Parts: sequence; C-alpha cells; structure tokens
Amino acid sequence: MVKVNDQEIGAVGYGLMGFTWRPDPTPFEVAFPAMRKSLELGANAWNGGEFYGTPDNNSMHLLNAYFTKYPEDAEKVQLCIKGASVYGRMQPDGSPQNVRRSIDECLKLLDGKKKIDLFECARVDHNTPYEQSLNTIAEYVKAGKVGGISLSEVSAATIRKAAKLHKIAAVEVEFSLMATDIMENGIAEACHEHNIPIFAYSPLCRGFLTSGWKKPEDVRPERLRIFPRFTGDAFYQNVKLRDEVERIAHDKAATIPQVALGWILAVSGKNGLPVIIPIPGATTAERVEENMKPAQLTDGDIKAINAILSKVTVAGTRYPEFGMSHTNG
Repeated sequence: MVKVNDQEIGAVGYGLMGFTWRPDPTPFEVAFPAMRKSLELGANAWNGGEFYGTPDNNSMHLLNAYFTKYPEDAEKVQLCIKGASVYGRMQPDGSPQNVRRSIDECLKLLDGKKKIDLFECARVDHNTPYEQSLNTIAEYVKAGKVGGISLSEVSAATIRKAAKLHKIAAVEVEFSLMATDIMENGIAEACHEHNIPIFAYSPLCRGFLTSGWKKPEDVRPERLRIFPRFTGDAFYQNVKLRDEVERIAHDKAATIPQVALGWILAVSGKNGLPVIIPIPGATTAERVEENMKPAQLTDGDIKAINAILSKVTVAGTRYPEFGMSHTNG
C-alpha cells in the first residue's frame, strides 16, 4: 500500500472518466458494480472531473448517486477531482474566482456525501499566475473543505515551483507504454526529488491496448479519431508496439492490459522514478477484475519491454494541437 495525503491507497487506482465522458453515458446502475468491484479489490484512489460529462451528468452526479446508495464506502475512497476549466468547455481557467466556482460547484453536487480528498486544476492557465490558482485551493484545504492539493499535466519546473509554495500530494500525468515522456522530460525526476507520487492516467493508451482496433476507422469513441496517434500512418506504426507487447502477454498467459499495468508497477519507485499509481478506467466489473490482476513481470520481461520501447517509436502526439498546447504547463 502507498500513502497519499496520509491515506493508504492501493497500487492501482480507478478512473471514472469512461462512465460519463462518452456519447452514451453509462447508466448508474451499470456503473455501480464496476465501482464497487474496484473498491472490493483495493483500487480506492478514485479519479474524476467536473468536466467528465456535461454540467447535468458528470463525475460528481455519478459519485453523489453512488455514495447515496453506498454511504459506507465514502470513507474508503480517496477522491481526486479535476476542475478549474471554463464551465462547460475544455479550456483552462485557473483564476481565483473560477477555481472557487469549480470547487464550490463540485462540493455542492457531492452534497456532503463524500469529501474531496484532492483537488487539482486540470491544466495550467497561462493567463493566471499559477501561484494564485494554488493559493486558492490552499484556502479550501485550510478551511477543511478539501483534503489536499494535487497537480495535473504540469512541467518539471512547475512541480518544483508548486512544491515550494504548498504541500503537493500527487501529480497526475499521462504515462503508459505509449506515453513515456515523463521519464525523459524531468517530470518523474522532479516528483522523485519532492517525494510526490504520480497518478498515471490513460495507462492503457485510451483503449488502444484493450481493443482489437485494426484500422483508424475502428477507433471508439469516434472523438478519439482526431488524436494523432490514432490516425493514418501513425495508427499502423503504433499497432507494431501493441503487437510486440501482445507476444509478451501470450508468453505470460496474461492480457495486454495486464502487461501494460504490470510494467508501470514494476518500474514504480525504481531507478530514480517516484511511486507511480496507474488509474485505469473500466465500465464493467469484469474489466476491473482483469485490471486488478496485473502481470508479474520478471527483470527479463522488463528488459524485453524496454527493448521494444527502444525499437518501436510511437508516432503522433498525445493530443491534437490544441490539447498539446495545454500540456506540461
């Protein structure tokens, strides 16, 4: 077990995005069994967002309904919420007034049924001094309304700057077999320096490693088709990585997702890396069970995977151009 903000959490967390941030939101009665199963199996670090869905159906509505039905689970979960975007739009607004609006709205929708253990601005707003955004969250921490501060999609320089201002409980960044940037751009190093764990979002490459996609037209949901890694020649280049990992999975009698998650856990806390907690999402209890049985990889397996990563270059950026402009802030 790992401690984040003085609360023990499992080696694998749970991402809520897939339930509400899709063209056909998952009905609560379908989502609840997956959420319960994740908690039963030890994935008690839950990650949601004010913008995961619509103003009328997002993570907060789902969580309110869940903890209304299962109030006994509220204290078992460490809940991290992302917000501070322009309301109803995917555009960062870290101004003090919008950070307050965002936190207040999330607290209102949770209706006292669950505390926000960690709150983070989803992206850095370059129009607002970052210390103002952090100081505003800190006001809520001091008032006991939020448990702590986490960061999201920030650069190594921002991590170091933030750590001088406030206690930073976690940093959320994309990390997977297809997104190893943090190992080269200083982000992992900065987190290690300040003993800050990383929440690794999209550890299964937005479904790329769980799917049977054979061509770009297969990508679901369709909005992912504008992501450069899932388009044109880049898609077919990246399938090579999936095929190579599949060979290792076959030899381990495991699935590709189990190998992908096993790799993250195997490198976590080693060779100068901080503790890394993958937060895969799943919409069924069966998929949760699969994710909570990561492959146990040997040193030889890790060496083989590292050789694959050196041999197969991932093509395309993590987001379209607009999205990339708001990463590593």
